[in-house]
Amino acid sequence: MTGYGMANFEDDFNIIHVEIKTLNSKFLDLNMKYPKQFSDKEIEIRNLIAEHLVRGKVSLSIDFTTKDSNELPVTINQGLFNAYVKTYKNLAEQIGEAETEIFKLALQSPNVSVTNPEKSQHPEEWEALKNQLLIAMQKCNEFREDEGSSLLVKLEENTQEIIARLETIKVEEPRRKEKIKDKIKNHFKEWLDDLEIDQNRFEQELIYYFEKLDITEEIVRLETHLNYFKKVLDSGQGQGKKLGFISQEMGREINTIGSKANDVKIQQEVIQMKDELEKIKEQLLNIL
Repeated sequence: MTGYGMANFEDDFNIIHVEIKTLNSKFLDLNMKYPKQFSDKEIEIRNLIAEHLVRGKVSLSIDFTTKDSNELPVTINQGLFNAYVKTYKNLAEQIGEAETEIFKLALQSPNVSVTNPEKSQHPEEWEALKNQLLIAMQKCNEFREDEGSSLLVKLEENTQEIIARLETIKVEEPRRKEKIKDKIKNHFKEWLDDLEIDQNRFEQELIYYFEKLDITEEIVRLETHLNYFKKVLDSGQGQGKKLGFISQEMGREINTIGSKANDVKIQQEVIQMKDELEKIKEQLLNIL
């Protein structure tokens, strides 16, 4: 979800600059900097961001400059100002002080100047700003799509590497089973000859033991998850969370294979699969 978009606009009345930066995040984490005259549009801006950028750590910066504005940012209460001046003059005369600072003193007196609430009074200003915001978001999404194309190639490579390791395990599995059988036979051959052991019960115990070590089901499930992962990966946008869930299931099967295999060669393949899966999980944070 790494992205960047910028839009600029200038006419005879206004200068607008919008800049958007996005980073990885599971949810929409929006940080906004915008002029106070558009504070009443905050919810609308947030909704636009959520609609077009979906999720990610989003940093939005808006600069809006009005050209040749005749509107003062403050209102002067002239009547109160005159009253302060008159009062200060009388006090100065009473004590024989100069009147040189009376203007400044009166202007800074309480309630003489009142800051006007900053709010855009012109609907066309908001429309102009909104258009630039949409342009910046479109450019940001185009940046994301370019990043996604290269990311898709990496994810396909990681997935294919896991598939290749799984194929090696499937080849090694019959050898592992025979190795376990031979080991058990050698260990218990003398016992079977020297001791009175219930043959049927012994065979049942062996079957139970083999079932505990069997990884056939895990191999089949992992193969199914991998195929589904590839299918979802190619199905279009908005699949990031689903891919995350599938990768978790893949991790469970890989871990189970590793814990049940009890074989050096298969363990090596499992380690490599875990490494590729971690790369996949890290990159999935970049997918919407």
